[in-house]
Order: sequence, then C-alpha cells, then structure tokens
Amino acid sequence: MPTPPRVLTIAGSDSGGGAGIQADLKTMLALGVHGMSVIAAVTAQNSLGVQGYWELPPVAVRAQLDSVLSDIGTQAVKTGMLASTVLVETVAEVLADVTVPIIVDPVGVSKHGDSLLAPDALDAVRSVLLPLATVVTPNLWEVEQLTGIKVDEENRLRDAAEAVRALGPEWVLIKGGHLPGEPVDLLFDGTSEYRFAAARHDNRHTHGTGCTLASAIASHLALGSDVVEAVGRAKEYVTGAIEHGFPLGEGIGPVDHAWLQRR
Repeated sequence: MPTPPRVLTIAGSDSGGGAGIQADLKTMLALGVHGMSVIAAVTAQNSLGVQGYWELPPVAVRAQLDSVLSDIGTQAVKTGMLASTVLVETVAEVLADVTVPIIVDPVGVSKHGDSLLAPDALDAVRSVLLPLATVVTPNLWEVEQLTGIKVDEENRLRDAAEAVRALGPEWVLIKGGHLPGEPVDLLFDGTSEYRFAAARHDNRHTHGTGCTLASAIASHLALGSDVVEAVGRAKEYVTGAIEHGFPLGEGIGPVDHAWLQRR
C-alpha cells in the first residue's frame, strides 16, 4: 500500500479527547493523512474546563521532534498549545530548519476561558514562532493578545489581519466566528484577501474547533492543495464537525471529527 501524506502536530494532550493532540489526530485520520504527534504539555480537562496542565521538559519535546523528523519526515506541521517561552523557543529552533508548510494555531486560552499559555510566552510567539508560519490561525481573543487590536465587528477583520501579518507569517486566517451574524473568516497574505462564510449552527458542543481547523488546513496542504483551497476545504470540514457536535459530560461537548464517515 502507498504511504499516505504525513502531518506532524506539536501540541498539548486533552484528556477529554475533544481538542489538542487528540483532535488533531482524529482530523488527520478523517482527511486521509498519517498523523504524528509531539506532546508539549499534558492537560487535565473535561467538558467543564481545564483543571490543570503540566509542561513536558524541553529535552523531551526536542527528542520527540528529532525522532519523527530524522526518520519519518513530514509534509506539513501544525503547532498548538506550547504553554511556555522555553517550549515555544525549543519548537521554533527545530522548525527553523523544516521546509514544509507550518500551520500555527497560537493557543492562548481554552474554550472555557482557561489560560493555556504563560503571559511571558507571548513575546516568543511573536518573535520566533510566527515568522516561521505558512498560515497562522488566531481567533479574536488571540488577535487581541498578540496585537492589542480588539475586533468587535466584521469590518475590523482586515485591520487585525494586517497587524498579525506584520509579525511575520506568510498568511493570516482571522477566525471571526465569535462576531454577531453568520461566521466569516478572513484569509490575508499581505495583498489579497479571501473571505470564507459558513452557516451558524445552533449547537453549543464546539470544543476543539480551533485545533480541528488548523489540523485540517495542514492535512489539505500535505495532500497537495494550495493555501486558499486548503483553508476552504478545512472550513467545510470544521463546519460539518460543528453541526454534528455531540454532548459529552456536563459541559461543552466536542465537534464530531468522524462526521464524514457517518454520512
């Protein structure tokens, strides 16, 4: 059998299975690529929130990266929760020598509002990680963390995209799902902008949307799509996953990563 395209995720583990490494690998499997993982942190979390997290030592993160990249290789990389300055710098140092697309999901807080990134790590994200990104995928809260720009209406998405792109990524995808009205995401490369609209589904079970979208973009890039096509296909996948999100526990349930297989 031919080897499928390979995608590497570098992120935190979600014990509830809805976000983080678990969501990344489920997304990759659903979209037909081989997912590999570097675990940067372990969280204790469920449908009600994050009860705690613990970073892995930098030597452990680097060893995982070296193991995968030296033997298996990858055709795209996705980063998620990196937790601290030293882990951001460790990952960026390795990825500086990687020539495949890099999708950066600058995870700052969980779906429940729990912090997943040390405040002093923001400077490292700005200075050493974002300049390596092929696509960075901040939500509106992460835009404000990174740039100070508060987006409260759709006509400010372009301002946000320009501010984030000034930090160095090739492409910026501003996720506008928390704005009123129909969800619109803005993709920008410094010259051209593309808007991706979707239906808003009346479903509170949306845990893992950001991880899922970034992993889907990475997967489609590994499969051969260009950035615009990859974002469009990823948007379709995550919209379906949100529509089919299901209850789990007493709080916010996950999106359904297997919705394509259930049709």
